[in-house]
Amino acid sequence: MPTGTGAELEELLTRGDLTPVGRISGSSNGALLCVVGDPADQLLAIHKPEITERPLWDYPDGTLVARERAAYLVSEAGGWHAVPPTVLRDGPRGPGSVQLWVGGLDPATDVPPLVDVTSEAEVPDGWHVVLEGESPVGEPVVVSHSPEPALRAVAVLDAVLNNSDRKGGHLLRDGEAVLGCDHGVSLGVEPKLRTVLWGWAGDPLLPADAARLERLQAALADGLTEALEPLLTLAEIAALTERTAALRRTGSHPLPHDGWSAIPWPAL
Repeated sequence: MPTGTGAELEELLTRGDLTPVGRISGSSNGALLCVVGDPADQLLAIHKPEITERPLWDYPDGTLVARERAAYLVSEAGGWHAVPPTVLRDGPRGPGSVQLWVGGLDPATDVPPLVDVTSEAEVPDGWHVVLEGESPVGEPVVVSHSPEPALRAVAVLDAVLNNSDRKGGHLLRDGEAVLGCDHGVSLGVEPKLRTVLWGWAGDPLLPADAARLERLQAALADGLTEALEPLLTLAEIAALTERTAALRRTGSHPLPHDGWSAIPWPAL
């Protein structure tokens, strides 16, 4: 990720000219890859216009880009720093979210995966298997994920955000850090956690994540709620506050919720 404080990067994303350079293949919401500011600097960002959001039955129309911004604010307030800087602004297709692009433009084949699909025999030592299935040709395969603490922190953040679409492809390495993107379908009221990161379900929280929850709870009582009010409903903010408090009370990673599909599809 480019150097600079979060505030400095937010300023660049907010004030710099957005020049589209391509469409994100496979995006369901018309996401555009843009150069921000001086094209020679190659600061890249993802712009998701509100006008191209796909209607969803369980989220109000026109609210997904606001949830992207809200997820960033929650991550920063709690000290996760696991969501790339994200702002709301006008772009080439009207209002929408703009999020800093992480990594290069070419697939990095030498970057170790965080989530993988392999045979059971090929699962790396220490990895958590979360799903068993079959390949397109009928061979047995499993989905597993890394045990590293940076990824575990994202799992806690997802529980806070009530993220209903944590696919493996939404997880990014940035040096030693792990970042998550695509938070438009999060922060709802009803329990909807759907993720590939179930390897720690029921386990006690690490002290670092317990401290992040404490910090977030304090922030919600002192200014963060006001910052979220233009982005979420009061009921959604109240649900976020309760999820944070509940995680602190239990002191453990959540378990899958009955009556709700626990794994997104496709998983990666």
